[in-house]
Amino acid sequence: MFGKNKNKNYIRKEVVIYADKINKNALCSALGCILVILAFGISKFSIIACLIVGIGNAMFHIGGGIDVFNQALLWIPFYLFIILFTVLAWFKAGKGTAILTFFGLFLIYGMGFWTETMQTLALVLSSTSIALILGVPLGILTARNPKISKVMRPVLDLMQTMPAFVYLIPAVLFFGLGPVPGAFATIIFAMPPVVRLTDLGVRQVPKDIVEAARSYGASPSQLLLKVQLPLALPTIMTGVNQTIMMSLSMVVIAAMISAGGLGEIVLKGITQMKIGLGFEGGIAVVILAIVLDRITQGLAKNK
Repeated sequence: MFGKNKNKNYIRKEVVIYADKINKNALCSALGCILVILAFGISKFSIIACLIVGIGNAMFHIGGGIDVFNQALLWIPFYLFIILFTVLAWFKAGKGTAILTFFGLFLIYGMGFWTETMQTLALVLSSTSIALILGVPLGILTARNPKISKVMRPVLDLMQTMPAFVYLIPAVLFFGLGPVPGAFATIIFAMPPVVRLTDLGVRQVPKDIVEAARSYGASPSQLLLKVQLPLALPTIMTGVNQTIMMSLSMVVIAAMISAGGLGEIVLKGITQMKIGLGFEGGIAVVILAIVLDRITQGLAKNK
């Protein structure tokens, strides 16, 4: 009889947790749809519309996107993942980075942190994707509009100088504990570099090239897509690199609010005084950071 009561209580708890998740996802989906609809209402301002669609997509996918990335990464066998990453590193960053990637990822698997590494990578990829969806159009907008640039400059200064731990407070307040508030805090923390460097890249396009394109009858959209963005792409890719690195650093901190991943291993090592465990988790974070940094730098150089 007691066993049946325990099972019933357990089922009730699971139902409550699942219902709570559905309510949060429904709220995010509703907000996302409203923002997307608003974007179509101001379609004359294409960059602003793109920003609003990006916010809508962020609200719509922030919960499910992490799970999709995580399940996809865990579905791939570890040896195949290591081979694919090694080949990518070989072609984009050179032989030395490929060797480091191969042995580094095998070391992570050997330490038994493969699942946590994939959780961290999933959170970094989802957060970085949303940060780029929002940050690149915002950087273009600040480069093309001096008034918006004046407004955004102190905002970006505030976002970059705010201590990383502070971002966890509103994230927990709005989303509770788990990977979603971790992603929310990571997006805010990691977005300023790509905004600033996109702005810088567009502004650094030589004026004589811009004037030549205009003299040949290029429209503002053609000027942006066919002249300014291609020339600014190396600088933008540097911003992407910095956004990924900042996302990774914030994801580790987000373990304090149960975001999971390698940060949770490091946090467990600190709180339980397991120095070896914390050191191993730190090594795994460093390996992942170096691999991602070298590959994205290689992508920027190839551009």
